[in-house]
Amino acid sequence: MKQKRFKVEEVFRILRECEGGLSGIEVCRKHNISEQTLYRWKRKYGGMELSEAKRMKTLEDENSRLKRKIADLVLECDILREANSKKW
Repeated sequence: MKQKRFKVEEVFRILRECEGGLSGIEVCRKHNISEQTLYRWKRKYGGMELSEAKRMKTLEDENSRLKRKIADLVLECDILREANSKKW
């Protein structure tokens, strides 16, 4: 999985700079990010508080962990079904 460069706190700091009066292009150049990334962050975190964003991040992590567990269990179940379907 791709490693993230910026933590949620850093993203919020960058977005606050953009709201504080600097243009989007200046903020992007300063932090070496693309404009698309800035707009994606605005869409995802716009109007949120930092605590809400942290909570959302923990829920996303837990959700992905649970999805992986379900996939592993389904695979294990399929393997057991295949093993039991053979006639001895």
